[in-house]
Amino acid sequence: MPLGNWFRDWFDLARNHYDRLGHFAQGFVPAILARELLLRKTGLKPGGWLFYLCVSCALAFSAFFEMIEWWSALIMGGAADAFLATQGDIWDKQWDMFLAMCGAILSQLLLSRLHDRELGLSR
Repeated sequence: MPLGNWFRDWFDLARNHYDRLGHFAQGFVPAILARELLLRKTGLKPGGWLFYLCVSCALAFSAFFEMIEWWSALIMGGAADAFLATQGDIWDKQWDMFLAMCGAILSQLLLSRLHDRELGLSR
């Protein structure tokens, strides 16, 4: 990805980190989606349990995506390296999950008050 190559060159990094941005978004977006669904469809109120469950949903989504990557690696064999974009990083899966968790936490810290206000909820 050209944007990732630019970022790599600008900061003199060893690899293209565009994949990491995608996994951050993979936590950011599902957490807010889970928050919306849990507030509208259950009796949950804003607070600690809602926060925890939204992060858990985002992590479950990210873990499922990592399983899909693993299954594709098994099916595709050696050709999977280009698809998985690990770029030789043995900790790629752990970084992917960590960044998804960071995205989920940050999305709720940044957007939960606005979300509550839009839904007419008060804390």
